Amino acid sequence: MRGKSEDRKCGIRLMKEAAAFPGAVFFLALSAFALLTTGCAKKEEVVKVGVAAQMTGAEAKMGSDFKNGIGIAVEEWNSKGGVLGKKIEVIVGDDQADPKQAVSVANRMVNDGVAGVIGHFNSSCSIPASDVYNRANLPMITPASTNPLLTGRGYGGVFRVCGTDEQQGKVAADFARTRLNVRKVAVLHDKTTYGQGFADLFRKNLGAGVEVVYYGGITKGDKDFKPVLTAVREKHPDLVFFGGIYPETGLLVKQAREINLAVPFLSGDGSIDPKFVEIAGEKAAEGTYLTFSPDPHAIPSAKAFIEKYTAKYGELGPYSIYAYDAINILLAAIKEAGTTEGKAVIGKLHSMEFSGALGKIRFTERGDVSQLPYVVWVTRNGRFEEYWKP
Repeated sequence: MRGKSEDRKCGIRLMKEAAAFPGAVFFLALSAFALLTTGCAKKEEVVKVGVAAQMTGAEAKMGSDFKNGIGIAVEEWNSKGGVLGKKIEVIVGDDQADPKQAVSVANRMVNDGVAGVIGHFNSSCSIPASDVYNRANLPMITPASTNPLLTGRGYGGVFRVCGTDEQQGKVAADFARTRLNVRKVAVLHDKTTYGQGFADLFRKNLGAGVEVVYYGGITKGDKDFKPVLTAVREKHPDLVFFGGIYPETGLLVKQAREINLAVPFLSGDGSIDPKFVEIAGEKAAEGTYLTFSPDPHAIPSAKAFIEKYTAKYGELGPYSIYAYDAINILLAAIKEAGTTEGKAVIGKLHSMEFSGALGKIRFTERGDVSQLPYVVWVTRNGRFEEYWKP
């Protein structure tokens, strides 16, 4: 390692050499001054990995959950020397839950030379961003994007550690039909790739015995949904289904109770977050059903991570453990490949079986996990409890 005296000698030497070339004196003098303050030596080499999600805006908690889970994994790896003998550096990209911004983030990740990306959260962001990563042969593992189209286009380097809306939509529909015995359903969605896709798959799986008495979309970011909810109320549904994320789910449930629309709501993984209860209010949220994967607290291999996470950040975020597994899988593939070269890492991701906090994980040819069950949760006393398993 170079000391400060060596750095100073380096700068002085450059200034002396500049004297022989008067036209370049000013430029080199500035360069020498910079070297005096930063040193002549190159920065320590690192392996860069990207995390891309909504870090600001109404859904920012989901991005923070990603970042926190990834941070714990990177700390663990760096404490043991990193990967390939280099420390790991996390590059954070804020896609603001906006597809266009997601593409900008993806291009920046490629230009920054990351070895892979953990993200994005929203399917509407992951799908266009994956076009960029695919062209660059850059592996991408999403912890949360569930739309089937993401892995359905034959991109070899696109993976997810969560389930799909094909699975989730069927479980939600089976629950509504067989457990709740509904006969009339109102179906709402937020017009996004995730929300509408999930809603359509729920509707498709309801079967002939259940009538969809209302189907329509709301706009993300709006605050007043009472006109839509009033129209829904007039159809007298037994259940309201919503495909979307917790900011809108919370408002819909809250405002439904305000207009005496008292039937239960059913939503999905994008809504199962404490922020939903905070927005809706504990009383209004009571009895809301949500599809998600089983409780990680009941998985022995998740115990160590959950203890670390809760000690550092408090309550476990729904997708924090998925982000933790995703980054560990990426780093394990890099280690096994012996390189950060994209095609080699992608090949390892397809061929390896990984032991994660959520258990054994192996990817299908499409890049999906080979098996991930969904269950139905219910909101009770401001918290979420497992309620029904198919």
